[in-house]
Amino acid sequence: MMGYGWGMGFGGWMFMGLFWVVLIGLGAWLVVALLPRVRSGGSETPEEILDRRYARGELDTEEYRRARAELTAARTGGTGPG
Repeated sequence: MMGYGWGMGFGGWMFMGLFWVVLIGLGAWLVVALLPRVRSGGSETPEEILDRRYARGELDTEEYRRARAELTAARTGGTGPG
């Protein structure tokens, strides 16, 4: 008769439990690693959005410079160009 636990001692049960914890942890880590990153601040700054749009080619150089100057003026309290 093999007894309780199919012949596996306390160490075997501990190893099996640790194995499943590690396997589930790796699965959770993989899901988080594959999801898009979310900044802890919650959202991008206007400058980051502007930089991203310029990098994608949604804005030409003149539009980018004008918008960047307006953002800088708004942050410093100036009136900006124009």
